[in-house]
Amino acid sequence: MNLLFVHQNMPGQYRELVQWLAAQGGHEIYFLTQRKNPPKIEGVKERVYAPHHVPKQGAYGLSRVWEEASGAGFGAAAAAKQIETDEGFKPDLIIGHVGWGELTFFKQLWADVPIIGFFEYYYRLFGGPVNFDPEEPVNAHTPFLLQARNVIPSLNITTVDRGLSPTKWQRDCFPPQMHDKIYVCHDGIRTDQLGPDSKATLKLGRIETPIRRGDEIVTYMARNLERMRGFHKFMRALPEILDARPDARVLIIGGNETSYGAKSKQPGGLRGEMEAEVGDRVDWSRVHFLGQVPYADYQKIIQISRCHIYLTMPFVLSWSLLETMSMEATIVAADVAPVREAMTHGKTGLLVDFHDPQALARQVIKVLEKPEDFAHLGPAARQHVIKEYDFLTKCLPEHIAEMNALLPADKQIPMPA
Repeated sequence: MNLLFVHQNMPGQYRELVQWLAAQGGHEIYFLTQRKNPPKIEGVKERVYAPHHVPKQGAYGLSRVWEEASGAGFGAAAAAKQIETDEGFKPDLIIGHVGWGELTFFKQLWADVPIIGFFEYYYRLFGGPVNFDPEEPVNAHTPFLLQARNVIPSLNITTVDRGLSPTKWQRDCFPPQMHDKIYVCHDGIRTDQLGPDSKATLKLGRIETPIRRGDEIVTYMARNLERMRGFHKFMRALPEILDARPDARVLIIGGNETSYGAKSKQPGGLRGEMEAEVGDRVDWSRVHFLGQVPYADYQKIIQISRCHIYLTMPFVLSWSLLETMSMEATIVAADVAPVREAMTHGKTGLLVDFHDPQALARQVIKVLEKPEDFAHLGPAARQHVIKEYDFLTKCLPEHIAEMNALLPADKQIPMPA
């Protein structure tokens, strides 16, 4: 069967699915992306496309997102047509992310080819990150700018044959009239590859002895250290945590850019801003900023963690939460709706008020002080992830069933054993 994946940052949410399909053989798989030097996946032909148009500086704010999306969509469709002309490839099924407009014009190219679109988020004035943190006030134009961003998914729901959201909370962000067309299934977690390891160790350059399971290690992770993922709240909890636990070390994973929201105006970004705020109240010799680390090191860090902190505003759930649950971490997380969908307080993790750094500090201190009282949480978290989010046994069969529902009998993908 011929499969075309479309995502501006290959592989995006399709890493596991694309690898599995390619490994089965019998499929011709193309991946269309804007990412320069995309990752190589055996059995997958990646093709880089350029947007046909990008907005000029100073473009009108309410139409800028659509202008950018239409340029990406036309560029993607033109590149797909060129692949058909030059390489003779026409897909039997197209799978892609709708958020950047890349799928918008594929029905104008191939009206007979079914499309499954990834619907990640629908912007709204309340119930998400906007109006959630008093430190980030909105202005009078915000409601109009948010609605302007929703033009893309609102149009693409008519373009796709089936929509997909990875969590119920994300699906429910979209208007009710869109729900019936969007099925809910996570991308999937490789729980067979992400488990606990009591023998894990990690060498930190600043100390001579490798750290290991049993040491008093607190961990925090985000793609970037930013307000959306509660970095400012985490930093405000540090003085109390480190003061109460003189043997604790804190390992922080994340870059210093901004993935969501406005950038900090402080030199050094939000990290610099928060370091200045907490200042001499923190023993910096026990705080380790590790940047963005290799995946294998990330696993070791979580496997040795006594207490892992996951903070987020109400927004798209990070893969890292489910991955750390799969590795049996004891997690203290923000008590917000998308987290509550995946985690139950006292059973699979511990939930605290996002807005209360002192409550966060108190809960972390309790875990560090008496880890045996919370030892049941990690194994229970792993079992929950295996049941609800495992890629091979739960998510993959659901995705294949949805794909097959759009394909004729002679194009069906064999279900995983």
